[in-house]
Amino acid sequence: MSKKTVLLFFVISFLWVDVFYAQCSMCRAVLESEEGQATAKGINNGILYLMALPYLLVGFVGWKVFRMLKK
Repeated sequence: MSKKTVLLFFVISFLWVDVFYAQCSMCRAVLESEEGQATAKGINNGILYLMALPYLLVGFVGWKVFRMLKK
């Protein structure tokens, strides 16, 4: 795979993060039983935020190391 293809894949993945549902089956079962679904959406957004942040940090550190080693 070329570098452009991999970069495009990651950019598209981060842009469509709201499409993915990161709730476990137990959380989903409990939250679907309530009315309104506002709490379920909030918890799902929190899970996605907590899931994406480490990837962004590792990517940033990797990029900095790459630039440092390239010099």
